[in-house]
Amino acid sequence: MTTAANRDDPVIPQGWGEITPAWMTAVLMEHFPGVAVDGVRVVLRDDGTNRRARLALTYSAGAGPATVFAKAVDPEHADLVALTSGLYHEPRLFSSKVSLPLDHPAVYTAVIDEDRRDFLMIMEDVVSRGADPRDATRPMTVEQVASGVRGLARLHSQYWGDRLPSRRELDWVEPFIAFAGLEYAPLHIAHERLGDSVPAEVRELSGTDLFSDIWARYIGSLTESGLTSPPTLLHGDPHIGNTYVMPDDTVGFLDWQMVRRGNYSLDLGYFLQGALTIDDRRRCERELLGEYRDALRLPVAELPTDEDIWLRYRASVAHGLAIWMATLSGGDAWQRADICLAFAQRYGAAFVDLDTREALESVCG
Repeated sequence: MTTAANRDDPVIPQGWGEITPAWMTAVLMEHFPGVAVDGVRVVLRDDGTNRRARLALTYSAGAGPATVFAKAVDPEHADLVALTSGLYHEPRLFSSKVSLPLDHPAVYTAVIDEDRRDFLMIMEDVVSRGADPRDATRPMTVEQVASGVRGLARLHSQYWGDRLPSRRELDWVEPFIAFAGLEYAPLHIAHERLGDSVPAEVRELSGTDLFSDIWARYIGSLTESGLTSPPTLLHGDPHIGNTYVMPDDTVGFLDWQMVRRGNYSLDLGYFLQGALTIDDRRRCERELLGEYRDALRLPVAELPTDEDIWLRYRASVAHGLAIWMATLSGGDAWQRADICLAFAQRYGAAFVDLDTREALESVCG
């Protein structure tokens, strides 16, 4: 089955060199009437778990973006992405054309070819409007993180509780569940690389403790019946490496491949705890949780209490710690060592500071 957004011709070019001016013209003309692309050139490739490229465009008519960003399936990593993220979640989200009330790249087309196990997205190159993409080695200021949590609050409010299942165009969105595989991570490698840069309590965690107990229990709590706060639409992977900062300090979110439904705390904790230095997080996290609650656009009766936000935020460290300890255990296969170390240190400190074990007992019973 092949589906497409914004285009009548759903054929997916099989390499960046196969994206012709005519194909790109068809993609852009709905968004930039009168454009005619006469040149497409690859100026940057940044392949990871997906194939990614920045494409420079020239025009024989009309005015369109000077560059666009392209994203497609990398066949070598398709199984991993399908297992952990969902191969088509991001293109399906943007094909649905639902509103996402926070800063994100505009998507010009999202084409899915399930028969070939492929997709291709052409989207805005946010760098062209001044965006500064971030990673864990370049933490945000408290003010920037406040912008990010307010954006997440707007997203969560729009799809809170019954608002999400009422949107039939999002009925494919899955619950956030614990995916298989983390338990096989050689955790001793992460411990060796971290040394004494994390608390002893983190260094003493076994794979069974971290992945099968702490992480899996927390993930199970995200969609359990009887939640004090109902599930909402989650970005699902809003660590700082999937963000950018605009010149006015507005924070935007990239890479929506992990979009899921579940408790708000996953997005809130994963973003906040990993985007700040340890000292800034300790100093300002309570204030930032208040920023989140104040930005929720919900009737008073539906607002989570301050106590609920604090408890679930404390429990949410389980996710960041497990993901980045597993990533660090994989060597440099998925992320640079300095990025993995920074994340593991931040979530490791938060795990102890916030007594995540005790919070999980309160959340999960």
